[in-house]
Amino acid sequence: MALVVAQEVPTSSSMAVPHGPAGVGKARHRMRAQLRRGGVSESVIEDAVLILSELLSNACKHGRPLGEALAGDGDVRAAWRVDSGGRLTVEVTDGGGPTRPAPATPSVTAHGGRGLNIITALADDWGVRDEIRGEVTVWVVVHADLRDPDAGHRRDDFATRITAPSVAAIPGLDFADAFDDLD
Repeated sequence: MALVVAQEVPTSSSMAVPHGPAGVGKARHRMRAQLRRGGVSESVIEDAVLILSELLSNACKHGRPLGEALAGDGDVRAAWRVDSGGRLTVEVTDGGGPTRPAPATPSVTAHGGRGLNIITALADDWGVRDEIRGEVTVWVVVHADLRDPDAGHRRDDFATRITAPSVAAIPGLDFADAFDDLD
């Protein structure tokens, strides 16, 4: 028998985060503290904090700050809320950029490009919303129902959703060639 505890999570929180790495830690700390006070499971909190970090990093790397500020100046907006149905949603809004947010297919040795793939693996849903004045909001449903007794437990297919492509699928990579000179 599962015990379901009523969540007392604040219904919403929003904050300006400096356009750059300086404010990411403060946003993560604030989110973690609020969700803990609300009794959200640690697993869901860790997923939400990682998702917030990825969204903020992408906004600072690929988007402009809000308003007329130059890159590196100004702010982006981070927000999270738990609706009346218990759904935890995280949003980050920036001033838009030259590309649309979309999952990439980075090479095995690439140093980046996996953020939205990580979000896709962790979240129940995500998308992009165009706002007024060219602003772009990326929203993520971290968990559809925090009151669900299984909230915070990874889905069975989690590992298959985040695995790298098989070595056989990488064109031009033939391990046999690496051993030709050993004969």
